[in-house]
Amino acid sequence: MAPTDPSAGWLRGTLQLSVAAVLAEADRHGYALVQRLAEHGLGTVRGGALYPVLGRMETDGLVASRWEPGEGGPGRKVYRLTDAGRGALRDEIARWQEFSAAMDRLMKQTEQEL
Repeated sequence: MAPTDPSAGWLRGTLQLSVAAVLAEADRHGYALVQRLAEHGLGTVRGGALYPVLGRMETDGLVASRWEPGEGGPGRKVYRLTDAGRGALRDEIARWQEFSAAMDRLMKQTEQEL
């Protein structure tokens, strides 16, 4: 069995926030979302993880989608962050910053004790 990347669990827990942040930059189709997340150093996101998150976000009104014709190939679904999605992202950023600061404090304390 191949070793697993421990950060993969962290990404699963933050995938919706990460997707919203990338969609705040620009509208994107699924593969472009995966590429942009990787460019940010978040590793490879599989479609089996990405598309259910996008589906939930669309159901919740956080993203909207449209079909665009493909250039020489099949069409693709392009996602955009809605106004509600932008508001939710602002709220989540604030919560993330609080959580991140708490984790930083805990890790610094733990590191000193090791």
